[in-house]
Amino acid sequence: MLKWISGCLLVALALAACSPNNVTVDNSLKKYFDQYKVTGCFGLFDNGQGSFTIYNLPRFSDSAYTPASTFKIVNSLIGIETGIVKDTNSIIPWDSVVRQRTECNRDMTMWDAFRISCPPWYQELARRIGQTEMQKRLDTLGYAHRYDTFKIKNNLDTFWLDNSAKVTADEQLGLVKKLYFDQLPFQKRSQRIVRSMMLWENNSNYKLSYKTGWNTTEKGNQLGWLIGWIEENSHPYFFVLQVESPDKNVDFAHIRINLLKAILKDYGFFEGKK
Repeated sequence: MLKWISGCLLVALALAACSPNNVTVDNSLKKYFDQYKVTGCFGLFDNGQGSFTIYNLPRFSDSAYTPASTFKIVNSLIGIETGIVKDTNSIIPWDSVVRQRTECNRDMTMWDAFRISCPPWYQELARRIGQTEMQKRLDTLGYAHRYDTFKIKNNLDTFWLDNSAKVTADEQLGLVKKLYFDQLPFQKRSQRIVRSMMLWENNSNYKLSYKTGWNTTEKGNQLGWLIGWIEENSHPYFFVLQVESPDKNVDFAHIRINLLKAILKDYGFFEGKK
């Protein structure tokens, strides 16, 4: 289900004579990745034109990585759909375990847990959902279907963090596009609630919605995600940014959003003219 981008890319590339403008490979974006001393990929889908702009196409379409905290999108949808959480005000009490991320050491609503990307809150949500229900929902969703890696074993509360489950960048783009248009196999209310938590910037020129992710690869490299969409004049553009670095001191918290905004600004966003 969520392999639609790869399918479109492969068709567009193989049948270039029929649709030569569907996919633009823009490797000039490498300068932004080099500026921040990271590798990675980027994809942008113009929904109105049905066109893709991709940087580092092989990595974007064919390489799978841990989804890290971007999985909070799916975890939230399943939690709401199953009634484990009612809405963004639903609270999961702190388990009294003192953690390094002190902002997680408190009772917390789903809104706060999503916005600060608090792993323990969502690990508890997964445990409350249960392995059987979680696996059933993942199978129905078809998330990370291409590599068939989303099979939960004895890691119900870590499978999206421990590199046992992996997803490609194009599958991530498919996820957020379907979420935007209420096309995921969840009630519209569930999808609307999750979209509300993803909206970070809203002004007269644009709306910017996204979810972050940050973890390490099997090789020990830092891996970061930003997945979501930007709207101008009620026109959505969907994006996925993925960055990787072996340097443990690289500040991914700022690099991800700064890199994304640099690319989007390069493409003429943020002025309300798209």
